[in-house]
Amino acid sequence: MGELAKLEEQLKRLGLQTMATTLEAEVDKAAKSQTSYSAFLQRLVEEELAAKTDRSINARIAKARFRMVRTLESFEFSGQPQLSVALVKELARLDFLERAENVVAVGPPGTGKSHLLIALGLKACEARKRVLYAYAPDFLEQLVAATVDGSLGRRLRDLQRLDYLIVDELGYLPMEARQAKLFFQVVNTRYERGSIGLTTNKPFDQWGEIFGDDVIAAAILDRLLHHSHILVTQGPSYRMKDKLPISSRTREGAKAIAEKSV
Repeated sequence: MGELAKLEEQLKRLGLQTMATTLEAEVDKAAKSQTSYSAFLQRLVEEELAAKTDRSINARIAKARFRMVRTLESFEFSGQPQLSVALVKELARLDFLERAENVVAVGPPGTGKSHLLIALGLKACEARKRVLYAYAPDFLEQLVAATVDGSLGRRLRDLQRLDYLIVDELGYLPMEARQAKLFFQVVNTRYERGSIGLTTNKPFDQWGEIFGDDVIAAAILDRLLHHSHILVTQGPSYRMKDKLPISSRTREGAKAIAEKSV
């Protein structure tokens, strides 16, 4: 085995896969350009670090369990002229995570609420934050199952360690009393400790209908909105805009939801 092949094997054994893969090409480049030993080594290390960063980010995205990957760059702000672009850009800096503030997106179905919160989650993954996406009905069922098998305490501790918990589509399906109480526990556990991102089609004055209890709804809202940013989306569904004409009644309903939520 030649010196180069032996070095490649040793780099692989050390877990430096990128350095091992690029070694031969970098040696040729260094020889042709008469690169110094230190500059040659620095180049190899930079490539390894870049590759490890990419792998780390990809692993965080996988752990976040997004149902889809969306970016802020692909969001159609022109379709939501009332939405504050400045606020969204401010949120994209992720300072709200450091302050354990929440982001609540309110509006009719298909108006970009999930897109916005998932895009912020992707930014958080890129910043090496701990993120988890949860579809609300499935999330509530998992919490109920955790009470049955005795793992609820561990589950709540795991959720508390997250930097950003996204709960998507709250209010689309009815909630049982025990689910409402469990959701309160999640919100209460993360209050001033970690950020929650939440999307809902219901204005805040209708949250009693979501939880089937005005008292527990008020307690959840009190903690959720104390330190929060509200994003209001309006208009017809992006998914339906090219399929069906939107009636004036639908437009009026969407406008009423937005106005009640501000």
